[in-house]
Parts: sequence; C-alpha cells; structure tokens
Amino acid sequence: MWSAMAATRPTNAIPFANASKEKVLVSASPRRDQPASDPSARWTSRSDSFCGMREFTTIGLRRASLLALLASGLLAEPVAAQSADTLPPRSAHYWRNLTLGAATSILLHEAGHIGTAIALGSHPRFGFDSYRPTVYSEIDSRTEPHKQYLFSVAGLVVQNTLDEAILDIPHERGSAFERGVLGGGIGTTLFYLTIGRWGSVSDIAFIAKVHGMTKTQSTLVFGTVSTAHILRIRRDKRYANFFVLPRADGGVKLGIGISGP
Repeated sequence: MWSAMAATRPTNAIPFANASKEKVLVSASPRRDQPASDPSARWTSRSDSFCGMREFTTIGLRRASLLALLASGLLAEPVAAQSADTLPPRSAHYWRNLTLGAATSILLHEAGHIGTAIALGSHPRFGFDSYRPTVYSEIDSRTEPHKQYLFSVAGLVVQNTLDEAILDIPHERGSAFERGVLGGGIGTTLFYLTIGRWGSVSDIAFIAKVHGMTKTQSTLVFGTVSTAHILRIRRDKRYANFFVLPRADGGVKLGIGISGP
C-alpha cells in the first residue's frame, strides 16, 4: 500500500532551464515527413518535377524579358529621332498584309518539318498536344536520332534562311508583307529559345534529346542569327518603325495598336 502511494505522489516539475535544447529542422513538405508512411516514388517525382518546372518557367520568363528589352533597345534608337510628319504613308491594308506575312512565315516553318520528314522516308501526321496543333515526324528517335534531329531543326532553319534571303537579295524592301515574314521568323526563334524551349514537343527540346545540339548550343546558333537580322533591320531605313512607332512628342509606341471603327 505504501509503495503504491509513493509511486503516485506528486513530484516537482523539471525546471525548463535544465532541459537540453534541441534544434529541429522543419520541412516545407509535411507529406514527406510522416513517420508512419513513406511518400511514394511517384509523388516525390511529381513534387520535384513541379519545383523544377516552376524554376525553369521563371528563368525562361526572365530571359524572354531580357531579349525583348534588348530587341526594343536595338530597334527603338533610330526611330526616336524621327518625327511623326516624316512617316511614309501606310496603305489601308497594312496590318492585314503584315499578319499574312507573319502567318506565312509560321506555315513555312511547319512546311520545313513536313518536307524534311517526307525526304527522309517518313510519313508525318498532324495531331494535338495539349490542344495545340502539332506535326509529328513518325520517326523513331531511339533508333534514328539523326533523322529526328534533322526534322526538329528544319523549321527554324527554313525561317532563318528565308529571313536571310530577304535581307540579302536586292529588291524593293519594306513592304508590310515582308515585315510580317521577318517578324514571324524572329518572333518564332525568340519564342523557342526562351519559354518555348521546355515544351513537351519543343523543337529545341527534341534537338537536345537526340544529342544534335544542347539547348545552349541551339541558343547560341539561332540566337546569333536572329540578333544579326535584328541589327541589319535596325540599320536599314527602309525598315524604319519595324516594331515601334514614333509619337509627336518625340517618344515611341511599342507593339501593335488596334483602333476600333
């Protein structure tokens, strides 16, 4: 009886100052810290993929912003010195022809893919990837990686070659359709070298996948060509106001403005 009472008698609390201090690492992912159940490999992989995708997207947006600012700076300098009174008159169909030129450049990009696949003995087909129209080479990249590389690189090669021909071959320059073709080629290249390089069917991603060129090498090759085209357009007065329009107060307007009827 006495032993039972002694076992249940109140005791003094241990002073907090005498307790040892422990540093506990708190994780931001509680799903991984449950001691009773380890996270599945699929969940861990998806979590890591999401973090990596978010990081790549952030980097891509930063690079796209820097390239856009660079292009704007290269093209805006000579235009800022012009006044609105010196602008050449534009036809009523200027924006329509500009849009047709850009669409033509994009269609030729896809035609480059299709033509290359057919020349390599394949039978390309059209499909959708996340609701986006896509041309599939129907080439087995595991057994014929070089053919897949040629297919993937063909679109950008066609566009950049066309832009180079427009800038090299003597002719009457500066039409709205021609500006659209050049803008389509430069815009597509900048897209694929920035935020478009990580897409599931991205040309740049497939070029790297089959070890044709790394993403960095593709960026250097096509980025250098597009930069050269931008500089040549900037220095040619016949392409004045290519991406910007001067205001009467001496400033510039960036982009395309659409006014209602």
